[in-house]
Amino acid sequence: MLDLTGKKAIVTGIANNRSIAWGIAQQLHKAGADLGITYLPDEKGKMEKKVAELVEPLTPSLFLPCDVQNDEQVRSTFEEIQQKWGKLDILIHCLAFASKDDLSGDFSKTSRSGFNLAMEVSTYSLVQLAGIAKPLMTEGGSIVTLSYLGGVRAIPNYNVMGVAKAGLEACVRYLAAEMGSANIRVNAISAGPIRTLASSAVGGILDMIHHVEQVAPLKRTVTQLEVGNAAAFLCSDLSSGITGQVLYVDAGYEIMGM
Repeated sequence: MLDLTGKKAIVTGIANNRSIAWGIAQQLHKAGADLGITYLPDEKGKMEKKVAELVEPLTPSLFLPCDVQNDEQVRSTFEEIQQKWGKLDILIHCLAFASKDDLSGDFSKTSRSGFNLAMEVSTYSLVQLAGIAKPLMTEGGSIVTLSYLGGVRAIPNYNVMGVAKAGLEACVRYLAAEMGSANIRVNAISAGPIRTLASSAVGGILDMIHHVEQVAPLKRTVTQLEVGNAAAFLCSDLSSGITGQVLYVDAGYEIMGM
């Protein structure tokens, strides 16, 4: 039985009720995990208020700002995790961003600043958070991040984000190799296209979803809760022998030749 009772889990990347991170948080809570939620702060506090209201039914015991482009804030956030919890069992990394201008047109026209931004937020942030979480995972742990098929195939309009996801998957393997001796497992979920705030920046996202519904073996795309179920599995003892892997949760689309 999948049971996360007593596990301390930090979930990053919830923006609204369409976020994949929101689906993951719901399923971790359902499995009994004690949740900590981070949000991206803004000057007017709109995101804090929105996310706080959304996650209230999950009764998180920690609710903290975490801008991964702000090293001081990241350190402060994890210091509070250590002070309040004393340990960490689960880290969910659902962070990705690229300029909308770099998600269309010719890939060769990607700007240096746009390339660096996508890699910093979408890829390096996993390395950063995993490294700072590692000392807190004194009893072992599980780190799960989100990838997409565009990291291994050329997907129209995905451009620089595809490179960021390819780097992310490589980071999963290197982190898994490093952290395995501490019984910390690192895996990724490659989810099928889902309508989220992040995916709305990708041109033709609705066409991509309809294409998956026609081609995938299950003749549909997946939901946030289905991805959440997979994440809960990867965070549980049921997956104790799995690390360094990319698990496709995409209704089988990845196996098809079109």
